[in-house]
Amino acid sequence: MDEGVADPTGPATPAGRLRVYLGAAPGVGKTYAMLDEGQRRRRRGADVVVGLVDCHGRQRTEELIDDLEVIPPLLAEYRGSTFEEMDLEAVLARRPGVALVDELAHTNVPGSGRHAKRWQDVMALLEAGIDVVTTVNIQHLESVADAVERIIEASVAERVPDWVLRRAVQIELVDSSPEQLRRRMLHGNIYPPEQVDDALSHYFRPDRLTALRELALRFVADETEEQLLAYLRAQEPGPVWETKERILVGVTTAPGTDAIVHRAARMAARIKAELEVLHVMTGTRAGPFPDALVALRQAVADVGAEWSEVRGDDAAQVLVDYARRRHVTQIVIGSSNRSRWRDLVGGGSIVWKVSRLAAPASIDVHIIARRHTPSTLAPSPAADES
Repeated sequence: MDEGVADPTGPATPAGRLRVYLGAAPGVGKTYAMLDEGQRRRRRGADVVVGLVDCHGRQRTEELIDDLEVIPPLLAEYRGSTFEEMDLEAVLARRPGVALVDELAHTNVPGSGRHAKRWQDVMALLEAGIDVVTTVNIQHLESVADAVERIIEASVAERVPDWVLRRAVQIELVDSSPEQLRRRMLHGNIYPPEQVDDALSHYFRPDRLTALRELALRFVADETEEQLLAYLRAQEPGPVWETKERILVGVTTAPGTDAIVHRAARMAARIKAELEVLHVMTGTRAGPFPDALVALRQAVADVGAEWSEVRGDDAAQVLVDYARRRHVTQIVIGSSNRSRWRDLVGGGSIVWKVSRLAAPASIDVHIIARRHTPSTLAPSPAADES
């Protein structure tokens, strides 16, 4: 990244460069790869420090820290226990060339620093002109987290907005086959012995690891293709690169709408389409936004989409008219929960109306099934990025 950010203490500071080691699951070797990269840069003369690394008691990983400067962590008390958090202010004061920061999706102990999330700490380092090398599992990426929840049958509480990873100049997949991961688990190289049997029968089942690996491979492939297209556009700009798909998501505050936004974001990423989200306000609203709408707007921001609101009595007509004006090529909407009888009495569902109105405009319509995430899902494995 060559862009600059304003620095109140002096002239503009070049933004730091972000490198991410991405894995499909804990135990693939992300932390080891990050530390190995830090050692490589140190040997080449870079000023490298360890902002925070959790080796999970793995000897080979711990050995890679020996020659690196470590910024002492903050000790934070929470509910009778002591936790180690990255001392952001100390890293900023030290101002190294490169900071190694493990577990990008980690939630900081409340009150331990200026930010709630570690990815926000990383953004602060980048804005200060410090390069950052970090790690994350695919399950924590906002646009795929709901899909992961269905795969692992557990909630994913810690999430990283898509735009954070898109800030990276390089995303490298640390790959491992399901069979190899399960062997590492059996040998005690990932979790303590008392957790092995439960992990192998739940999160580390072969089918789940295969699905998570496919998600990670697809994400990295999409990012690599986008980098190639950006390079080609820079080398040979011209009309051939001007054609672009544009996806519009019509949203309401109905349960499951955030999952539709995430699905549309994955669709847009795969075809390199621009993504917009439109909320049609059909009634009168006074006062602050309802909580459901605030949460939905945050979900849209997290996947990097553009949010718009339009008022109108006919939601389907407003949605299609907006799509025409914005040269949208595809509309994404959630399936209707109305009964067939209500459709007949009311003149058809919004889904049916959108499909009918979009056809003359040559706009494709995708109808996405609404999936309600159960609130009773068990928590996912801790973000032990390795």
